[in-house]
Amino acid sequence: MQAKVKWVGGLQFVGESETGHAIVMDADTEVGGGNTGMRPTELLLVGLGGCSGMDVASILQKKREQVTGVEVNIKGEKADTHPKKFTDIEIEYIVSGKNISEEAVKKAIDLSMEKYCSVKATLEGVAKITYSYRIVRI
Repeated sequence: MQAKVKWVGGLQFVGESETGHAIVMDADTEVGGGNTGMRPTELLLVGLGGCSGMDVASILQKKREQVTGVEVNIKGEKADTHPKKFTDIEIEYIVSGKNISEEAVKKAIDLSMEKYCSVKATLEGVAKITYSYRIVRI
């Protein structure tokens, strides 16, 4: 897997994946950026939510659960001193659908967190990662 990040100007960069998808990154105006894109640390949290969310949705669909939505809310706490790495990350899954089994949801999330999510595995031991879930039955 490869990626490329190119400086545009100021503190704005455009990252491009080997699959050709691009994303803009920038810093806050308080530190000289233009606030035109996500911060790299925000992308890390988004990547974690996307990685695990895809796992959960895929597992639940394979279990033939009637899922209509999977939302992943991620909150990260960073250290006060440089390099200001994440120390604590909280993940909340909101799974919605009809006749959804709580056991299936819990199992899908546990499988993602313990076996499948490569982003979570990469962060393992760096930040304390906790998670919870809610089911919205429609």
